[in-house]
Parts: sequence; structure tokens; C-alpha cells
Amino acid sequence: MRPRLILGSASPRRKDLLAQLGLEPDEIRTPDIDETPLNGELPQPYCARMARQKAEALPASADEVVLCADTTVALGRRILGKPVSAGEAAEFLLKLSGRRHRVITAVAVKRGDRLWERAVETVVKVKPLSDMEINAYLASGEWQGKAGAYGIQGRFGAFIPWLQGSFTGVVGLPVAETAHLLEAAGIDIYGVDA
Repeated sequence: MRPRLILGSASPRRKDLLAQLGLEPDEIRTPDIDETPLNGELPQPYCARMARQKAEALPASADEVVLCADTTVALGRRILGKPVSAGEAAEFLLKLSGRRHRVITAVAVKRGDRLWERAVETVVKVKPLSDMEINAYLASGEWQGKAGAYGIQGRFGAFIPWLQGSFTGVVGLPVAETAHLLEAAGIDIYGVDA
């Protein structure tokens, strides 16, 4: 019998990316954890800790595979989380304008007492942004609930001329790496046992 797949995220983008693998979660459960970075915590360890803690926070039976992820935008050593206001979003976008930054997505898959983890880092270049472009993007509301105040899969994609790494990782779930972790946990992504 195939294990039940539990997606530990309310993100519609992560659900859509899972669908690219032909997978539909059996259930969505959202973990309730404190996502505050520790003092001096660097972006990659922070992101990996968040994904792991989300997976560990969700109760699951032995026949359930829990998939959790966390996406962090890093500008140098600084973590740009989800902005709490349009003002903070504007501050983030000004910092990203004309610069390269890193987007880290950590994935944690749990089955029973086993945990599989992977962090994927992508370098993203943002073109220099005009005040008009920033204001139009802020007015769109797309920045809300997104690490670094942007979503590459929306209007902001027009401001990204170059990236090196995983596009789906920047969206919120690196598909190739996630498929590998789910297979390790016993999920058949090729539908052989469906």
C-alpha cells in the first residue's frame, strides 16, 4: 500500500510544483512553529532548520510521508524574510535592485523516525529597478507573504534577467531534489504502484 503524502505547507505554489511530479497530497497540514531567526544565524542554516522543524512539528502516522520546505532570500549574510508591510517590501526591493542575491529552499521529508533533507541554493540577478517599477509591483500586492518581497513566477519575473540554479527552488520547491527525497521515503513518483 502506498504511503499517504502530507504536504506541510499551505502554499499553492508548492502544491502546483508537486503536481508537476504527478503528485497530489492526500492532506495538507500547516505546522505552527516560531520562524524567528536565531541571533547571528546565517541564511542556509536558518532555512534548513525551518524546514526540519516544520517536518518535526507535524504529527504523522507510520504510513504517512510528510513534506515540508522553507524558502529564504539571502542578501549576503542578511535574511530577507516575508515583509510585514509595503514599506518593508519597498526596502527589500531597493536592496535587491541591480544586485545578485541567493535564494535558498530547504526541503525536509519525514517518514516515521527518519528524516531526509536537502537545501538548494540559486543565485538570482535583479535588474536595476526604477521607482515606477517598484511602486507598480508594490501596488500589485504580489509581494505579500513572499520571502524577499517577490515571487519569480509572477510579475517580478520581468525584473530577473538571469539566474543560476533551480527555478522551481526559487518558486518554493526544487522539483528534482524533492522527487529524490520523496522516492527515498517510499513515494513512487512514476505512478507504478498507483
